[in-house]
Amino acid sequence: MADVVVLATADWEHPIWTNKQHVAISIADTGFRVLYLDSLGLRPARATGRDLKRIIKRLWRGLCPPRRVRQNLWVWSPLVIPGGSGSFVILINKLSLAFGLWLALRFLRFRKPWLWTYNPLTASFLNLRSFSLKIYHAVDAVQEQPCMPRELIESQERRLCGEVDQVFVTSPALKRKLAPYSRHIRFDPNVADQAHFSKAMSLSLSSIPADIASIPEPRIGFIGAVSNYKLDFALIAAVARAHRSWQFVFIGPTGEGEPYTDTTLLDIEPNVHLLGQRPYGDLPNYCAGFSCGWLPLKLNPYTQAMFPMKFFEYLSAGLPIVATDIDALGQFGHVAFLCKPNEKDFSKALSLSLLNKGPDLALRLALAAEYTYPARTRRMLTVLRDLRGFEAI
Repeated sequence: MADVVVLATADWEHPIWTNKQHVAISIADTGFRVLYLDSLGLRPARATGRDLKRIIKRLWRGLCPPRRVRQNLWVWSPLVIPGGSGSFVILINKLSLAFGLWLALRFLRFRKPWLWTYNPLTASFLNLRSFSLKIYHAVDAVQEQPCMPRELIESQERRLCGEVDQVFVTSPALKRKLAPYSRHIRFDPNVADQAHFSKAMSLSLSSIPADIASIPEPRIGFIGAVSNYKLDFALIAAVARAHRSWQFVFIGPTGEGEPYTDTTLLDIEPNVHLLGQRPYGDLPNYCAGFSCGWLPLKLNPYTQAMFPMKFFEYLSAGLPIVATDIDALGQFGHVAFLCKPNEKDFSKALSLSLLNKGPDLALRLALAAEYTYPARTRRMLTVLRDLRGFEAI
């Protein structure tokens, strides 16, 4: 088995788990030894409490050796200047990362590891030739997020695609965009921790958390970051005003990736409940309290290039789904209501879902069983095994 360095764009202890943490675990579970690198920071730090806490924690952990978080899996926090796009800052970050990673690899006795990166700027910071196999896993159009250095990300992402051995993407839009620059590219959508979220179907009423149990039914639920660049706040408010007996519950932090999100439109609606972040381990309990899961997304360049992780999480939890008809979800219209982003379409779809007149539960669960992290990791490793000139894993 090879050793693998996962260069993430999310810290290991980030409250919202993403592809990066799940994929690292899935790779480690197959027997590989994995070193997970916390985010290098694609956007500049801001003078907010959230960013200041991250900086202090990073300074402390950056001086410590890799810490073991589970079998075959270690986490290391590089000391870099976040969001630096100038040549001098990039040079400083490159030297700091190279030296720190050299020490970390010697500490763990990793030799010629693979690189599995989510950072489109990777080629600016690392000598790719020092890795025996290079994989770029593109899971979002990160340049479309607020405060990102768009031109730098796009140019470096094209460069990275040309230098790695394999590109994996999670949406058709990302494949269309990056295919011209890659020798080997494969689309495989985001998946879910099915074993975790399926617990929602077997939980008793007493297991539903008190903060949601106190909200009247029916409860239409959302789990994830409450950020204006992704969610359509105007649509949410319009549907909430049209259906005062429905309760709309949001579980997740406000302003993730967008520090100055304004939730005024949601705060004034009495049947919209922003409960904030909850532990990952508790999310199935919240799903058990939902009548339906929804994805009221905006239509913009970011969402049209994304595949929401929540889609298969909701399916795994046995929830009916109502979602904006974004590009990546089009092939899954047989298991969910896909809507234009307007109050009329969403109201109709939600009404049908609450009456259990949507796609059959057995069909939804069967599809969810196909889209899990272990299954996708096996598919990816098979692709890597078949690369020309690459010996058996």
